[in-house]
Amino acid sequence: MSSFEIGIEFVENEVTLIGRLQVGSEEAFEALIHLYQAPVYNIAFRVLGDPAEASDAVQETFMKIYKGIKTFRGECGLRTWIYKIAISSSLNRQRWWKRWRHHAPISLDEPFSCGEFELADPRPDPESSLAKMETERAVQRALNMLDVDYRIVIVLRDIEGFSYDEITDILKISPGTVKSRLWRARQALKKELQPFVYGKA
Repeated sequence: MSSFEIGIEFVENEVTLIGRLQVGSEEAFEALIHLYQAPVYNIAFRVLGDPAEASDAVQETFMKIYKGIKTFRGECGLRTWIYKIAISSSLNRQRWWKRWRHHAPISLDEPFSCGEFELADPRPDPESSLAKMETERAVQRALNMLDVDYRIVIVLRDIEGFSYDEITDILKISPGTVKSRLWRARQALKKELQPFVYGKA
């Protein structure tokens, strides 16, 4: 069975894919990467704000998944488990980055993309592409200004669409803390983006 077929089957039956992963199926692991490499990269990039660091976090995430899948017991959904690992890997990279590259500036000229993990989209006209890129850069710069705890909750909730219960499970914090951090993150993000939204005061 091809990785594409396994991927389709996974959508219908998560248990099937987990079972195949746990017996060491390479095709199943390829299907998992096909399904999750783009979202894992997206969240790593949003947390880290750097394409190279995000790519390293993606590799670390899938290595941990490969090594840890045999002990996965389904206490949470597979997607939630994968995002826990992705967040952990991203935070590890972020701490390393702060320690060793604290003084290295983040390039604001770096194009916002998922690199090799980017999903194919219809090609928009150049003006639309430029406007979209400018917006995405503004959002990422604003996210980079947030404390990492606030950044993570707003990425999980407002960008990735996780429920409050899922975020609670991923981050191991109370629902009240999730809501409090999210409110503060939204307020801070709104403040950072106001000049951009209203024509750069």
